[in-house]
Amino acid sequence: MRITGLGHAGMFIETAGGSILCDPVVGPTFFGSWFPFPDNRGLDWERFGKADFLYVSHRHRDHFDPALMRRHVPTTIKVLLPDYPTDDLEQDLRRLGYDNIVYTQAGVPLEFGPLKLMVTPLRAPSDGPIGDSSLSVDDGTASILNQNDSHPLDLEKLLSFSKPEAYFTQVSGAIWWPMVYDLPQDAKQNFAKLKRDAQNKRAMYYIEKVDAEHVFPMAGPPMFLREELFKYNGWGQEDDSIFTDQRQFLQHMSQVRPEQKGYEFVPGTVVELNGGQLSVTQTLYTDAEIDRIFDDKWAYLAEQRDSRQDEIRAEEATRAAVLPPDEMLAAIKEWWEPLLRRARTIRNGVGGVVRFRIGDLDMVVDFPKAKVREYAGEECIYWYTIPADLVSTNIADHEIDWSNSIFLSMQFEVGRSGKFNEFLTTFLKCLSRDRIEYVENWYAEQTDQTEDAQLGDWIVQRRCPHLRADLTKTGKIEDGVLTCSLHDWKWELASGKCLTSQGHAIRASQVDADAAQPAA
Repeated sequence: MRITGLGHAGMFIETAGGSILCDPVVGPTFFGSWFPFPDNRGLDWERFGKADFLYVSHRHRDHFDPALMRRHVPTTIKVLLPDYPTDDLEQDLRRLGYDNIVYTQAGVPLEFGPLKLMVTPLRAPSDGPIGDSSLSVDDGTASILNQNDSHPLDLEKLLSFSKPEAYFTQVSGAIWWPMVYDLPQDAKQNFAKLKRDAQNKRAMYYIEKVDAEHVFPMAGPPMFLREELFKYNGWGQEDDSIFTDQRQFLQHMSQVRPEQKGYEFVPGTVVELNGGQLSVTQTLYTDAEIDRIFDDKWAYLAEQRDSRQDEIRAEEATRAAVLPPDEMLAAIKEWWEPLLRRARTIRNGVGGVVRFRIGDLDMVVDFPKAKVREYAGEECIYWYTIPADLVSTNIADHEIDWSNSIFLSMQFEVGRSGKFNEFLTTFLKCLSRDRIEYVENWYAEQTDQTEDAQLGDWIVQRRCPHLRADLTKTGKIEDGVLTCSLHDWKWELASGKCLTSQGHAIRASQVDADAAQPAA
């Protein structure tokens, strides 16, 4: 088996039973904000486009590049479609002409001669576009797991496919917190460090559980080449950003798990596996060039910025004409109010008024009343400032996921009066009737959290209130604080209070050592 790195989360897998093109992206994506790091334009995209299979893990545009696919990937290719509860990704692919679709089933292996593969989707509202997915591949000569930036909950089922020899996983952030928030600089620096630490912990959790011999960090970081965003590359020019690169993570991994074998995976990296033997070579960049990219990163980024402004201007030229404020308000009101009326759990979860300043429009979404209207001076729990051309474009495109389009562009500002509100972010990624109905049903089905389990000296509810992970597998208690390793959510066990996000308390009681029962 031969795996070639294509940049970001992209890879080209050649097996004894055919080749698979995974998440090919050149960009720029997210309104011209994200470019793959390092530059991957020099790859032989014509060759990789002739794969036997196309696998797009999810519809985020740092994994799904329609322009690149139109140029290089024939519409006759067999598409491995993750088994998502809504058909948004399928419809995106069909609009591009891809109709040779292989409908995978969640966690069910498929065989194509000697090639065996399995797509494992996630379906929680707070994961990806109501989901994300990973790809397991085995051709008899080797087995790999391409987890990209998915965070699977049931690892036992995932790893029952086969034990991977090589493991490809996200280690960098893919979020706008805390860079775009209205915060004092010292607070932003502190929160950025906490976020980087949480990302490292999550990556190490999966690395230890998967226990593959060889680990390849991937799926980030991006390059920000827009002038106003350039300072947020990597850990930030002022240490206030979250985007850990491959070399930085491998250094961290060598400290906490020195026995683990890790490798830099960049555009043109070729990994060959056969009968337990592994070799890694670089074909696009020399070792000296790779050293310079990582060790003199700001100089490399500056060269990229200075040479690629035409791509940014070309993206800006594709944006929709800015709508007048009254037309924009009417369009959002007509679109969102029917969704709000269906979103009872989300409305209750948000529980307040959210302000949007969009160009000359100053509006609020009143979640308790399910109304969109002009701002009237009321107290708000969140407030956004967003360029009008981004919103006008999303209205014109009827983009149903603003969290993973406008927000990941980082071309906006936001403030809030309390802690992170998961329900608000979920609403803004579920701007269609199908998504809202699915999410409301998902929340209803997940409300039964009656089962308890013992962790150390505590009896706690078995399921994490965030994504319902099994805390007997993902939970760790230190100094009276329970941490779920998947997303680093924390609870003070004595009170049950969530220390990470408002309104997600946990049920917990201390074991009575004498009676071996929960204390009264």
